[in-house]
This record gives sequence, structure tokens and C-alpha cells, in this order.
Amino acid sequence: MPPLRKLAFIVNPSKSGAAELADRLITLSQEKGADVTITDTFPVAEDFLNGRDACCVIGGDGTLLSAVVQSVREQVPIIGVNRGTLGFLTILSPEEARENFPLILEGDFNVSPRAVLQCGNNETNIALNDIVIREAHSSRLISLDVFANDEWVTRFSCDGLIFSTPTGSTAYNLSAGGPITHPNAHVIAMTPICPHTLSNRTVIFDENVKLKVTNAKSDHPLAVVMDGQRQVSLNIGETLAIEMSPKKLPLIQPLNYAHFKVLRTKLGWNRPESRGGQLPAS
Repeated sequence: MPPLRKLAFIVNPSKSGAAELADRLITLSQEKGADVTITDTFPVAEDFLNGRDACCVIGGDGTLLSAVVQSVREQVPIIGVNRGTLGFLTILSPEEARENFPLILEGDFNVSPRAVLQCGNNETNIALNDIVIREAHSSRLISLDVFANDEWVTRFSCDGLIFSTPTGSTAYNLSAGGPITHPNAHVIAMTPICPHTLSNRTVIFDENVKLKVTNAKSDHPLAVVMDGQRQVSLNIGETLAIEMSPKKLPLIQPLNYAHFKVLRTKLGWNRPESRGGQLPAS
């Protein structure tokens, strides 16, 4: 990859150690001759990523999600550095960031194109993790009719529906009992939240499916939430179209990135290293 010489930094000052780590990485960048722009205010200005080679986000996954719309629109790759909790998107720990950043600046990295969902016709209605339909102001059951390529799937009576990308499978989808999906899988997962019918489980759709969701019986509008950051309404009787966006989010990964190592670390799975380097017996 070409060297990175125009960098944007998005720093969440509410995260412990984020400002200090940002100072270090910014200094490293400037020592390499990079032009740097910095913000620690949210929402980020609309044109903040214009003309940048990459954007380094220092905070938690929520901080990274705040940059998704601009990153997708401008096709500016994101470097995620974790100063939050689990950090499935901000994949670099502070130690890994300090170690790998000089190499990343010189172009020694891979770009992982991550699938993005879209709903409606507004370019801001996109989601890297998930689109969630739920009650806006209460915890009552909602009723949603779901269609896949104009074929009726079923009517869900539930607390809500999660439409998840493979990247977002370890977010709300996982908490609701949905499956973990590899980021390179070409699918959409639809997971009901506390379904009234116990046989309602996650349905996996091909990435080319055109989904439609109708607010079937609610007596007031529902909330459609993208990545927990942006929200629109689904009024009584209205239908919402959901599909994969033709654009993807470019996520920078170090050359030694290993997806299942990240899962083992974040989810606390048993690791062979704990058995003296030996795989568990079958």
C-alpha cells in the first residue's frame, strides 16, 4: 500500500489514556512528515475526512462508528485503536498501535472492505454493525411483516428486529442470541429480540437480498436505529427497504492481523497457548 501522508485523528477524550496515546501517534506521524488534522468533538464536522489518506480513531467502537458515514462516502480507510472496552472494531490495543503505527504509516497494512447496510434513500442511513427496529419510547411488543425479494417471510411479534452485517455479528446480534459470522461472509443476519414465538430464530439471507419491513400493528411510529448513532421513524403501515450498500467501509489491519485471535481475546475463549502450545484433544 502507498505510505500515509495525510492523516485525520478522531480522539475520544472521555476514554482513559486516549489523549496521551493520540499525542504519541500524532508525533510519530509528524516525524514521518505526515500532515495531520485532529478533532475531539462530536459529531465530527461533515468535511473532516475530505482529502485524507486515512483516519485514526482512538476510543471505543462507538467512536469509530461515528466516522462510518464519512469513511464510506469518501472511501477513507479507518485505523481503529481501542481505548474502550471490548473493541471489536478498534482492533489495535495501545501497545499494538505503538508497535505497528510506524509500519502502517509506510504502507505495511491490509485493507479489509467491510459490508455496510443501507435503508431508505438517504446516504446517511447506513450501518456498519446493524440496523435495529424497535419501540421508540416503551418496551411493548411490536409487529413487523418481513419480505425477502417480495416473498413474505413471516410476521414477527417481538421487542425488535436486528439486521446485522457480518462485522456487526459480534455486537447487538450476539447479545440477542444471533450467530457469529466471519467478516468475509456475504450475508445479512436477521435476529428477533425476545420473540413472542419461541421458534423465531435468526434467519441468514444472501447479501443480494432486497428486504422490506412493514410496521404492521403498532399504534405509533417505531424507531429505526443505525449503529446506535442515527435514528429515523417507521410510521404506522409504512414499509422500510433494507439491503447491502454497493459501497464498503475500508478498515485498516496490520499485516499480522488474525481474526480468530481477536475473537479468542475479546470473548475469552480457551486458547491453545494455555495448554503449552498444544491443540485441545479431540
